[in-house]
Amino acid sequence: MMCLIDHPQSTFLLSVFRRKVLCALLCSGSLVCTLAPAFATENAAATSPPVVAAGIDARFEYQLENRADPFVPFISEKAATSSVDMNEIIEDNEPLTGMQLFEPGQLTLVATLRKDAGSVAMVEDFTGKGYVLLKGTKIGRRGVVKQIDPNAVIIEETAVTRAGKELITKVVMTLKKEGEE
Repeated sequence: MMCLIDHPQSTFLLSVFRRKVLCALLCSGSLVCTLAPAFATENAAATSPPVVAAGIDARFEYQLENRADPFVPFISEKAATSSVDMNEIIEDNEPLTGMQLFEPGQLTLVATLRKDAGSVAMVEDFTGKGYVLLKGTKIGRRGVVKQIDPNAVIIEETAVTRAGKELITKVVMTLKKEGEE
């Protein structure tokens, strides 16, 4: 079989060495390849046989019918943004430590104390283990102790949505009198 490279632009774009390498790549070692003259013209290219490499016709036409455009992105901007809820609360990925491991609903207010430097609250978890709360102590995922009153502790939870809106919730832990549940 013969591989003929005869294209008007190939004479200007490819050097003789590159055309030999191209011919060697197109034709496997068992085929005989010949190169067209370096000064081929458009008339000669029009009358010459089509390029044949390893038995494949080089006159390839892309059939666009029933095929997707290969240059269109798979994901459109509308599809990518439509599934995001802007009111969804963004969670911080920082590790929780100390009182942040407990949500206010998991704790029971046991006592409040007043001293010169400020107020102190004592809470206990469901196992009976006690903890001390001061003003500014972080509690739960988003809560901070804002105020300690004689009969209550006020915790302010701040959450941020994807839209950047801050949602502030106040949680009040009340001191239960003896005998109350």
